[in-house]
Amino acid sequence: MVRKESVKSHPDYILLTVIIALLLLGIIMVFTSSYIWAEYKYDDMFFFVKRQLLFASVGVIGMIIIMSIPYHFWMVYSKVILLVCFLLLMIVLIPGIGMVRGGAQSWIGVGAFSIQPSEFVKLGLIIFLSKKLATNQKHITSFKRGFLPLLLLVFTIFGLIMLQPDLGTGVVLVLTCMVLLFVGGARILHFIGLALIGSIAFIFLILSAPYRISRITAFLNPWEDPLGDGFQIIQSLYALGPGGLMGTGLGNSLQKYFYLPEPQTDFIFAILGEELGFIGAGFVICLFALFFWRGIKVSLESPDHFGRYLALGIVSLVTIQTLINISVVIGLIPVTGITLPYLSYGGSSLTLTLCSSGILLNISKMTFH
Repeated sequence: MVRKESVKSHPDYILLTVIIALLLLGIIMVFTSSYIWAEYKYDDMFFFVKRQLLFASVGVIGMIIIMSIPYHFWMVYSKVILLVCFLLLMIVLIPGIGMVRGGAQSWIGVGAFSIQPSEFVKLGLIIFLSKKLATNQKHITSFKRGFLPLLLLVFTIFGLIMLQPDLGTGVVLVLTCMVLLFVGGARILHFIGLALIGSIAFIFLILSAPYRISRITAFLNPWEDPLGDGFQIIQSLYALGPGGLMGTGLGNSLQKYFYLPEPQTDFIFAILGEELGFIGAGFVICLFALFFWRGIKVSLESPDHFGRYLALGIVSLVTIQTLINISVVIGLIPVTGITLPYLSYGGSSLTLTLCSSGILLNISKMTFH
């Protein structure tokens, strides 16, 4: 029986429900994790949650609009999108324009707000690679004609991100692109060679910056420097431990009282685990697992190669970032500075994640029957 392509009048409702559930839970957790710090620093306990609501509103509006735009639109303008993202990455490095936060020059100020170009380039690169893989898939097995040009593009952008420097974002971008190239048909032999070279380069990047070495040693034994490099991970574990099965109750976290630095961002999962316990943390992990399953389903059922790669790229981006963030919080890997998608406080990250979700939901309207 021949399968026919059809357009549904609605997106994947399960996927949409998961996204909204994560977003709403994120808004609640941003408030409960940040109001002490916001009251102390800004004399307004609602400072962070008000901004998060604004970011979420912009993101949801963007998601709804993008959900109605046929995803092939992004294929047509993939080069323009990537070029704009590339220029933004260049601009942010210009002294006086790029804003420095947490030691990284990663933001461009726009009025009272700021944007983070590295967040935009993640989506732009996924769109561009999806088009290349869809239209030139026969060349991907060739190292010179297929694999190498795309690899050079990925690592050029990675290099610009490292100049900020932002190793965590760079790692997420590279891993997502490697997933796309692997599924796109690149040869295993190419990845073996890349892994060897990448391992050497990664070690060099670690050794070239003393603070990265400190993060590694703090990861191996955080109690060796409990008030310095090991402080964040120790306080994160102190948050998760008392949470137990049921948690201390929503709003009853102790670690947000200036123990865990800015808990509404990278370590929001630790506060969630403290207040909602193993059950709450497990529920969030289940939501992300459901997101992954439905997203992969959308990718597999997409009627063309571009839709499949684009959906896979977006799902991989969110999943890899989630795995890294939670792994950091529970002490499995060193601190990276990566936010938790949909939940962590942040303008560019949340808005771009929701807009990416709009593309994924649009692809879910296309199916086979």
